[in-house]
Amino acid sequence: MKLGYNLTLKQTQTLSMTPELQQAIMLLQLNSLELNEYIRDEIEKNPLLEIEKSKEDKEDIEKTRENEEDIDWKEYIEKYDDISYKPQTDKNKEAVKYENFVTYTKSLREHLLEQLGLLDLEKKLKYVCEYIIQNLDKNGYLKIKLEELSLLSNVNDEMIEKSLKTVQSLEPKGVGASDLKECLLLQLEDKEKNNLAVEIIENHLEDLGLNKLNKISKKLKVDINKVQQSIDYIKTLEPKPGRAFSDESLENLAYITPDANIEYIDGEYKVSVNESSGPRLNINKFYKNLISKSSDESAKTFLTEKLNSASWIIKSIEQRRNTIKRVVEAILEYQKDFFENGEKALKPLTLKMIAEDIDMHESTVSRTTNGKYVQTPRGVFELKYFFTVGVNTISGDVSSTSIKSMIEDIIEGEDLNKPYSDQKISDILKEKGCSISRRTVAKYRDELEIPSSTMRKRFD
Repeated sequence: MKLGYNLTLKQTQTLSMTPELQQAIMLLQLNSLELNEYIRDEIEKNPLLEIEKSKEDKEDIEKTRENEEDIDWKEYIEKYDDISYKPQTDKNKEAVKYENFVTYTKSLREHLLEQLGLLDLEKKLKYVCEYIIQNLDKNGYLKIKLEELSLLSNVNDEMIEKSLKTVQSLEPKGVGASDLKECLLLQLEDKEKNNLAVEIIENHLEDLGLNKLNKISKKLKVDINKVQQSIDYIKTLEPKPGRAFSDESLENLAYITPDANIEYIDGEYKVSVNESSGPRLNINKFYKNLISKSSDESAKTFLTEKLNSASWIIKSIEQRRNTIKRVVEAILEYQKDFFENGEKALKPLTLKMIAEDIDMHESTVSRTTNGKYVQTPRGVFELKYFFTVGVNTISGDVSSTSIKSMIEDIIEGEDLNKPYSDQKISDILKEKGCSISRRTVAKYRDELEIPSSTMRKRFD
């Protein structure tokens, strides 16, 4: 066999990951908060980028000018008060109180310190009480040991105990406790005496948590109905006294901004992309004109680079908006029964099905749905919510979300004295045409955070 060298031409297609393509992919997977932050950073860096003013803003400016022209300045000056340098106000017109627009909730520490300030206490005792309050966690529990408090505050154990009792006397009852048992007992001190409830909390709290009422009844030699009544009474107590107050750590909590809206208008559902999730951008005309007019070559080169960068950002954001709209429209088409009848009508759906429908790659659909939310007539949902695994049934494939909803309905309608076991729920679902095993029922029940039949049982 003779070997030799020769030249051949071969035509192939390859995907080149250009910086522009990388930017488009990066923008697509950003959620609304991250996108707005990215836009703010780019506007600071790039003078050619600016946020497009909406039509509403332009209309408001025109209306303001019209209103200014309609003002009777002669009448306005006659009402002017030379003494106080203030224009005369109409007393019949209700003044706007900005306090009504500000929402503020006291924290647990602020609430306790406020009560402490109303008590007539000696200076040292008040100081130790404040120190204890500052060491409470968000639920109102004191997790630091009394010995450590004594060393850190440089006071004796007697003063620490006296200060702790003072803090525990404040509202809400139960604050300053070291554990759940002490918290519940503190709340029972000021209520009607229930010796059985006290006995259960002190000696049978673990059995209470496991709903072992028969065991408690036998040990205390008390009728099980009385035990059930006492436990119902215990359940009215607050295990976390501090959760009724604002959590200081949640002050900077971010809210969800939907990326798209599904609205029911004139008998049909329509999809729109939320402008606030990614504002439209424009090229600044002043700097754009400066490119052709400027004689400085370095300035021209700089502005040209920024113009190209701005153009790609605008194109990528617009492409992102169109992709989100197409994906949401495809989801709406597949899951229209959900919007009509609720989560029981949710169908099995995969990323591949949407990708094939809109002629996109599966990874693109995955990036589009990750961290994105949609506002619908049934509430706000993450786009991934609509993608569910299918379960084979007699009537065809049913989504796991739909089956979970059915399990919730079955448990909601059960007799609490004889709650359904997982096997019984499985049998009921089979009668409805959904053949799933007991294990699957148990798995879905755990995901719904519904306790087992033993824990749900009552003994009335």
